[in-house]
Amino acid sequence: MLVDITLLSAFLVGLLGGVHCAGMCGGIVTALTLGLPEDQRGGVQAFPYLLAYNLARIGSYTLAGSLMGGIGWLAAHWLDIRQVQLALQLVAALFMILLGLYLAGWWTLLSRLENAGAGIWRRIQPLTRCFMPVQSVPQAFVIGLLWGWLPCGLVYSVLVWSVAVADPVSGGLLMLAFGLGTLPVLLTIGVMASGLSRWIQNQTTRRLAGGLVILFGLIQLFKAINP
Repeated sequence: MLVDITLLSAFLVGLLGGVHCAGMCGGIVTALTLGLPEDQRGGVQAFPYLLAYNLARIGSYTLAGSLMGGIGWLAAHWLDIRQVQLALQLVAALFMILLGLYLAGWWTLLSRLENAGAGIWRRIQPLTRCFMPVQSVPQAFVIGLLWGWLPCGLVYSVLVWSVAVADPVSGGLLMLAFGLGTLPVLLTIGVMASGLSRWIQNQTTRRLAGGLVILFGLIQLFKAINP
């Protein structure tokens, strides 16, 4: 099972990844908010819808993490468990470093991963139109479930980490912690989009966040090489 520090790391990666969420998902949040009934678009009035979107999105992340953790568990039990775990930990650490470079804008290799996943989203996206415009909180929840499968380099990187833990429960918890880390930024964007988005998209903020995520990746790499 995961130790607390790993869950805390996943939470912090989600929180620091807010610089990416603001750019990629901020537009989605704003569009969904503007699509609400006119008397529900204000900050407090929109909050139940925003909460429903995001809790459902995090639920999809948790399910995906459980599935990926299960794949890791199967791989570890079919093959030499020690060698598989070491390989998965190394891959997860390298993805974390790539993620930090991506967030900081120093190297955008992970954008290719998002492009590769776009085919999945093209199949899911038409389903969202069945629930638009949003008229109720349950509708918002369903859209949030679908939104959770949007191609995202940030999410994919943590999913690789979920494979490395080689346990479906731990993989789900890891993605849950990550998703909760993304929650503050995306909730706040829905309520006060403009000011927060400007701060998050600031180059210094992005580089600081990216640098910290790279540090997490280097720590993971050190732990994998020196178990």
